[in-house]
Amino acid sequence: MRPAPAPSHTAVKEREKSKKIGALRALVPFLWPYRVLMFCAILALMLTAMVSLAMPLAVRRVVDNFGTANAALLDQYFMAALAIAALLAVGTALRFALVSRLGERVVADIRKSVFDRVIAMSPAFYENIMTGEVVSRITTDTTLIQSVIGSSVSIALRNLLIFIGGLVLMLLTSAKLAGLVLLIVPAVVVPILTLGRRLRVISRETQDWIAASSGNAAESLSAVQTVQAFTHENVSKAQFGDITESSFEAAKRRIKIRAFMTVIVIFLTFAGIVGVLWIGARDVRMGDMTPGALVQFVIYAVMVAGAVAALSEIWGELQRAAGATERLVELLQTEDAVKDPDQGTTLAQPVKGHINFEDVRFTYPSRPDTAALDGVNIEINPGETVAFVGPSGAGKTTIIQMILRFYDPAMGRITLDGVDLRELTRADFRRSIALVPQDPVIFAASATENIRFGRPDATDAEVEAAARAAAAHDFIAALPEGYNSYLGERGVMLSGGQKQRVAIARAILRDAPVLLLDEATSALDAESERAVQQAVDMLSKDRTTLIVAHRLATVKKADRIIVLEAGRVVATGTHDQLVANDGLYARLARLQFTDGIAAE
Repeated sequence: MRPAPAPSHTAVKEREKSKKIGALRALVPFLWPYRVLMFCAILALMLTAMVSLAMPLAVRRVVDNFGTANAALLDQYFMAALAIAALLAVGTALRFALVSRLGERVVADIRKSVFDRVIAMSPAFYENIMTGEVVSRITTDTTLIQSVIGSSVSIALRNLLIFIGGLVLMLLTSAKLAGLVLLIVPAVVVPILTLGRRLRVISRETQDWIAASSGNAAESLSAVQTVQAFTHENVSKAQFGDITESSFEAAKRRIKIRAFMTVIVIFLTFAGIVGVLWIGARDVRMGDMTPGALVQFVIYAVMVAGAVAALSEIWGELQRAAGATERLVELLQTEDAVKDPDQGTTLAQPVKGHINFEDVRFTYPSRPDTAALDGVNIEINPGETVAFVGPSGAGKTTIIQMILRFYDPAMGRITLDGVDLRELTRADFRRSIALVPQDPVIFAASATENIRFGRPDATDAEVEAAARAAAAHDFIAALPEGYNSYLGERGVMLSGGQKQRVAIARAILRDAPVLLLDEATSALDAESERAVQQAVDMLSKDRTTLIVAHRLATVKKADRIIVLEAGRVVATGTHDQLVANDGLYARLARLQFTDGIAAE
């Protein structure tokens, strides 16, 4: 098990060069369908901003009329101030409800879009990224975006309106004092822009480390029994600890820059306010301003200063959200090595199951210098049972993966009923294929749901019939709740052989014209293997069946056996013919059957 890779220096440099805040534009397609909701939220936001800006006007009236003999007029001013406060409360609550709903809705759509994208990616995609990192992007990054859309953006817009409106009203209140305030603005804005650029890079690096941490944890926890069996706990702890500490160090750098930026902005802002207040107090003493006008100006100055401080804080959040958005966009825009045609050909029904490999050459993306298949020519007739044998790495499982079109050949072509697989949509032709993989996948669901995965519309009776055919009924019925028993994550409640029988039942239930068995009986005991073999023999009578096996006893009855070595077909024939030829198959047979006799 390898530790998750650290973010590369080149990647960090690329982030520094790019305009990351512009990555937020990628959210527009997700926001646009809810433009009415967004418009209502903006109206509520503008309402609260205008009400906030009206408040100092009421305060000025109250201050300037403290000494008035007209008590009724003073009461009216106080009532007006109270009404403004009530309107502000209602508008703020409305804004919060609208933008929160918008944020939740948009993030839900983003999560679905990203998941829809990655669940359809070919296996080549997962050779270069850990599934834990993908999960981190779907969860952690989208949560950050939700916070920004549902809170930060609306607060930023509100503070921007208050900043602009406050400046205008400051000018109307006292142009002289407003001019002094404007002199301070560049001193505040420059640190925001300068430090914000650095903050953006570090924020993206922090998110990368969080994703790496999630990937490492997911990998270790998914293989927790292996980790414990090999007493690898301390090493795994150390790896996870190193990644977590690296994430913490990146977060510390981000916090330090944010704190430093906050100190500069707040100090410069309020130092300017103090200076302006000092000059304003002198004007009041000289009779150039009324006390109410000074109070009004100071409130606007505080509101403008608070808006600037809030914008500086939110700018950092937007930088983090931009990094998170970019990471999600990377997933959405990743080009799949295997693509469906724009207008796919439709397979003639019923599918016969005639499979043909025509001079197929293929190398895995992670091993470009080693040919997994090298000039393979194979024709499999409808209804034929063909077994593939050979040493590990010969290309047996690759044959299965190519038929499922998990990968495309570099040269040659693979056809199903005479149609090139690349001319068909994957969902179309895969409906005609049932697979029992070498490592059976059991989902965290009931036994019924796991078997019904092969055909979601199957009845309970059909599920049970498939389980009986796969010799799985007895152990499933013995579970605490029978077919409704929860099998645990990755099927932890089942043995290896039981998992394979559930996977075989799933393939039987699918009832597809092409059946692919990749070491389907490798984890079964002799009795279960015999029962399953009988079920497979019955199942394969009316279908094209491809069997990958190391145990030659399971393929002796195949119509044809194809021997692979180093990605090439080296022999073809029946069991008896291949044994008589005294080639690779005969050597494998002598090793297995002789060892079996000696063991007995």
